[in-house]
Amino acid sequence: MTLKDINCCVIVPTYNNIKTIDRILESLLLFSGDQDIIAVNDGSTDRTPYQLMKYGSRLTVIDYILNTGKGHALRAGFKQAIAMGYANAITIDSDGQHQVSDIPIFLEAAAKNPGAVIMGSRDMEQEGVPGKSSFGNKFSNFWFKVETGISLPDTQTGFRLYPLAEIAKMKLYTTKFETEIEVLVRLAWRNVPIIPVKINVIYDKEERVTHFRPFKDFARISVLNTVLVVLTLLYFLPKRLIGKVKKKGLWKIIKEEAVKPEESNLSKAKSIGFGFFMGIVPVWGFQLLIGIPLSIYFRMNKVLFLAAANISIPPFIPIIIYGSYKFGGLFYRNGVQLTSFENLTLSSIHVNFVQYFIGGSLLAMAAGLVGFMITYLFLVIFRR
Repeated sequence: MTLKDINCCVIVPTYNNIKTIDRILESLLLFSGDQDIIAVNDGSTDRTPYQLMKYGSRLTVIDYILNTGKGHALRAGFKQAIAMGYANAITIDSDGQHQVSDIPIFLEAAAKNPGAVIMGSRDMEQEGVPGKSSFGNKFSNFWFKVETGISLPDTQTGFRLYPLAEIAKMKLYTTKFETEIEVLVRLAWRNVPIIPVKINVIYDKEERVTHFRPFKDFARISVLNTVLVVLTLLYFLPKRLIGKVKKKGLWKIIKEEAVKPEESNLSKAKSIGFGFFMGIVPVWGFQLLIGIPLSIYFRMNKVLFLAAANISIPPFIPIIIYGSYKFGGLFYRNGVQLTSFENLTLSSIHVNFVQYFIGGSLLAMAAGLVGFMITYLFLVIFRR
């Protein structure tokens, strides 16, 4: 297949990749027949601008004098591609880690799945992959699943195919490396299919130049994920649930999720045990904020988890706090040894917080373990 078969261009954001940019562009132009390539020079301070000039009309070049970030470069590339009338755009990094020969994989997948995002999936376990890249990818995959409910093997790859009709409807807000996360999550929220395809990757220590700043960019990505998780919990997750409720009805959805005939006894018992743990662990006000994303990520039964987590409803809260202090007193001798509920006051809680925290954590683990064991035994005996 060719780029023209799906009306596609290739966007190449680049910043100080003088060692690899020529090889990437020569391969792309050979593949595309000297057309359909948009290079975005994001304020390079090496000889990159002069290298791009030599291609003349064979390239569409966007030049920025100052470096503004990969996200800004991608946004400029999308805007140009849309203005030129393309329906799809492939993005490829200019640091040499991606191979132009993999582009037909994207074209074939896009032809079979029109309107989908095609994600290049790298083998992050192969020899030579930097440890920080592998960790960063797993970190990103985790939060992407929390935010969208979708599991992907590689959410940090820069080798992707985007449907531009959906991009044109969006206003992107980020400008650095986190833009690739923002656009992917927001496309998922728009119910755009995301299809992973296996690609090759090369990490040449002599050639590759990365501009990812571990502290600054990781902090920016963490802030973005925090915002996306909050939006997920407050808006997009309820929106999905309301959509399901309208289709099936609330009681039917609850019943289907709770029963799930295909779900194992072990999985159901884990969900209830985890619910008891999160309902008791002393992180008041954040139990569901922490527990719901984890239950989604680990594919637990959400209805059973929520039912068990409600062990901390108001009538039981004094009992849980009292039990936490009693339990903590077994291991923290410097605290107060409560003999009755009368000893339990706001001042005693404040003064003996360490005892409460230790006891509450241990009580949560004990309750979770007991809840898991009893549930599993009950299901093995009575569930058909």
